Amino acid sequence: MSEHENQAKWYVVHTYSGYENKVKANIEKLVENRGMQDVIQQVSVPMMDEVEVRNGQKKLVQHKIFPGYVLIKMIVTDESWYVVRNTRGVTSFVGPGSEPTPLTEKEVYEMGIDEFTYEDLEYEVGDTVLITDGAFKDYTGIVREINIKKRTVNVGVSMLGRETPTELDFDLVQRI
Repeated sequence: MSEHENQAKWYVVHTYSGYENKVKANIEKLVENRGMQDVIQQVSVPMMDEVEVRNGQKKLVQHKIFPGYVLIKMIVTDESWYVVRNTRGVTSFVGPGSEPTPLTEKEVYEMGIDEFTYEDLEYEVGDTVLITDGAFKDYTGIVREINIKKRTVNVGVSMLGRETPTELDFDLVQRI
């Protein structure tokens, strides 16, 4: 297994309705008991604050963003898959067949689960990068700006003797 394959990714687990917090607690307990913190790193039931009016009173209430689902940041091994899959209340991993499918970085970001930082990037301003997809595929350029909020990188691509600024998603460039 290469180092890249060994990185933890976010997976979605389907649970019985109303069992999300129990599943989270059970998995966290199993992880602690088995010393699996390096493999199953985080268990999340994303919540959202909403203001509800009850009996004329405004009240702040938390609702599950994805009822019936628990998000888990883990490295899939036979043991971690077994632990999660056999936790009481878990019905399945989300993905085709029996193979768990990780969320993409973009999905994770859009859900607001995992905060993305500069340290997560393999390049920084001033680095030369290769564009791996899109209209400028196989072109190289220099990173001019990184926008964490938009998850984009501004790359200066040399074309016809002049530099053309190009805004690309994080995952469309790689450091050379």
